[in-house]
Amino acid sequence: MEFSSKLLENAVNEIAQLPGIGKRTALRLALHLLKLPKENTTSLTQSLIDFRDHINFCSSCHNLSDIPICEICSNPNRDLSLLCIVEDIRDVIAIENTGQFRGYYHVLGGIISPIDGIGPQDLTLDSLEEKVKKGQIKEIIFALSATMEADTTNFYIYKMLSPYKISTSAIARGIPVGDELEYTDEVTLGRSILKRVPYENSIGDR
Repeated sequence: MEFSSKLLENAVNEIAQLPGIGKRTALRLALHLLKLPKENTTSLTQSLIDFRDHINFCSSCHNLSDIPICEICSNPNRDLSLLCIVEDIRDVIAIENTGQFRGYYHVLGGIISPIDGIGPQDLTLDSLEEKVKKGQIKEIIFALSATMEADTTNFYIYKMLSPYKISTSAIARGIPVGDELEYTDEVTLGRSILKRVPYENSIGDR
């Protein structure tokens, strides 16, 4: 792709680094930004700078947060006995949008994937075990995507927590195998949470 402007080329190259955006889409976005009032572009730029410089991870659940303890973890009206294990922030948003879960979350920050060089030590498993040790959690809900790597991660955590005699369940298989949680529609995801099954039963279905 040839450019008449080096500034345009640089903008397109930077935008094209975003996932799912090719050079042609990046060009359309860059030209769209050029058409907007300058203050709009400045506002967008500043919001991205602020996000990158000031975003935090909740010290309790590892979700993204503006404050040390996120609003979900600091909400006393949620059910302390329920803990939903998810891969990342996108899954928290997806489940919250269903309005069907009133417990707390634990964000792993990934899933076990040897081919990608991600092992148990790269996940937030130590803090998860510390939560369980406190004895307030009665049920762990596995809400990872329906993939082989996610199943491996579920089973690893299941074995890790087995000494604590805690109840474990998995979201119902209304989610097609191979699909990621964030792309599942809210109704299907909500029903999958409500109709969750004991994890022991779900092992044989996979």
